[in-house]
Amino acid sequence: MDIPGGSIKIFSCNGHPELAGMVAKNLGLELSECTVNKFSDGETNVKVGETVRGADVFILQPTCAPVNDNLMELLLIIDAVKRASAGRINAVLPYYGYARQDRKAKPRDPISAKLVADIITSAGADRVVTMDLHCAQIQGFFNIPVDHLTGMPIIAGYYSTKFADTMDEFVAVSPDLGSVTRTRSFAEMLDIPIAIVDKRRPKPNVSEVMNIIGEFRGKNVILFDDMIDTAGTITNAANIIKEKGAKNVYACCTHPVLSGAAIERIERSAIDELVVLDTIPLPPEKRIAKITQLSTAKSFANAIYRIHEGLPISVIADY
Repeated sequence: MDIPGGSIKIFSCNGHPELAGMVAKNLGLELSECTVNKFSDGETNVKVGETVRGADVFILQPTCAPVNDNLMELLLIIDAVKRASAGRINAVLPYYGYARQDRKAKPRDPISAKLVADIITSAGADRVVTMDLHCAQIQGFFNIPVDHLTGMPIIAGYYSTKFADTMDEFVAVSPDLGSVTRTRSFAEMLDIPIAIVDKRRPKPNVSEVMNIIGEFRGKNVILFDDMIDTAGTITNAANIIKEKGAKNVYACCTHPVLSGAAIERIERSAIDELVVLDTIPLPPEKRIAKITQLSTAKSFANAIYRIHEGLPISVIADY
């Protein structure tokens, strides 16, 4: 898909330049010139090196770790191109940080997902493109259009190709009750049954398996979730599933946050392979043998192409 270079600009901050470069390549474009660094006191400094007047600007920046730095870079480049008379500003957020605080779970809690949405909108974004929000209702926190892509077809395609002759031996398992809907959709794509792990979370980033609903003894299991942070939920589920008679345990997610002791937990767990997408970059120390990372570049390039050309995006997005 080739687009005239003067009518569209693809910018990248420091969050994930590799993905931004691959997206631009899929569109037949080069990344637009932009530098992001810091002043000596730690303040972020953004410089846009080419004209954007009247252009359809797409800024690709996941708000992953370092979350606050990446968010600030995004806000500053939005402001920079807005003041430079960009025609339309599209914030492409492969991973939307602060999404887990989407409601008041207890008194005096902030609703961080809404606050970040307001800040991005106030900075000057005209549209947001993202993938697999932690809660789909976050789309409603924005007062601008939100295109919500899903990484599920990429992951399902990987498994259906790798295990083409043995998919009848698989069961999709939701690692908690909150992931049941997305796991059911994933299971329908692969035409396999579903099981559910019931857990409780006594405190943040700590989970305990309570019960398992469904049958998987003697079967291969695929644990499916939208993100893996400290890996406590997914590894606890994998270990108990293996203990209760699963043949092999595979796991997958869209967003490999993998913070804290996540890598050590995955290494020690019953998981045979963890499949993740590249919405968040994996540094060398996290690229262990158990982890396979798949590219989202074509999905984001397709979305950008359709948005720029004014074509329906509902055919590739989750509405």
